[in-house]
Amino acid sequence: MIDNYHSIKGKARGSYKEKGSKFLAYAFPVSNKEDVSQMLESVKKEHYNARHHCYAYIIGPDEKLQKAYDDGEPRHSAGDPILNQIRSAQLKDILIVVA
Repeated sequence: MIDNYHSIKGKARGSYKEKGSKFLAYAFPVSNKEDVSQMLESVKKEHYNARHHCYAYIIGPDEKLQKAYDDGEPRHSAGDPILNQIRSAQLKDILIVVA
């Protein structure tokens, strides 16, 4: 069992523009699937007109709960890169959503 790991303290937000499209990214500390559902709902409410809400998360030091979701984008083109960024930063108990 892992005794310590890296996470984030609070919500973070970033934006990126490319070829006329604007992407908004959110990072949330989460500790269970209910937290993930609540944070996803809050982003979807705030950005109801976004075409996609792609996301990935890892929960727990052993990474037992993890998911990547493309939300209609080509398979493995959005959720997996988000999940890979979480892994490369060695973060746990985090949800990242891009709208």
